Amino acid sequence: MLRLRRCLRTFPEPIHSCKNHQLFSARFTKSRKLGMPLEKFEIQPLFATPYAKADLGYGITPDQIKYVQNLKMVKNQANLISENLYIFEEPELKVMAEAVQEALNRYSREVMGISQKIVITQSWGLMNPPNVGMHAHAHSNSIVSGSLYYCELPDPVSRVFFDRHTMYRQIELNPEDSRRNLYNSPVNMITPKVNELFMFPSDINHMIEANGSSEPRRAIAFNSFVKGRFGNYRDVSELKI
Repeated sequence: MLRLRRCLRTFPEPIHSCKNHQLFSARFTKSRKLGMPLEKFEIQPLFATPYAKADLGYGITPDQIKYVQNLKMVKNQANLISENLYIFEEPELKVMAEAVQEALNRYSREVMGISQKIVITQSWGLMNPPNVGMHAHAHSNSIVSGSLYYCELPDPVSRVFFDRHTMYRQIELNPEDSRRNLYNSPVNMITPKVNELFMFPSDINHMIEANGSSEPRRAIAFNSFVKGRFGNYRDVSELKI
């Protein structure tokens, strides 16, 4: 967590692959012009960590906004969390929950490429008062987690920071700011907008920077789990959930 905070002090704009590929290509071209013996050098990704975003404005009504904002809140370290941790099961939020589930369905098909379904498990409201953020954390017993920014966000908008490392690092080799790219950056960030839903793998550490406005910052968060048939009947590895 301390390492993540240190990275945030001088964190540049979000990392975008196209821009950084161009920078890398320019450096390589310059090296070749200097007469260096290296003729071919290419970088390709082995894996990727995705996040998805969707505009759910069509599934958010004024009545639902009012309902969530009036939920009973309790202390959650520095910020506040709803006492009810299954708010999408409430009939008042049925339309909103269905919109989130539709987005999860697309995530499971188009991002994960699986036939099983990802379903919402717990869901809760969050509120960050002025000068309050949220500690670095990941979500246990969940496949995909997400945040829904269902109402107006205070200005300036608190960003969400993601840390690619989930384990202790004995040696930290962080890139220079000018050389950050998708391959080497230890931290990346996103800036939410009203009505946006963000979805990401639950095991990624993430935190919310302090609310720099005089108004509360509100959101809904949720976890999910997989449902369906797994394995193979003849291999005695079948599992039905």
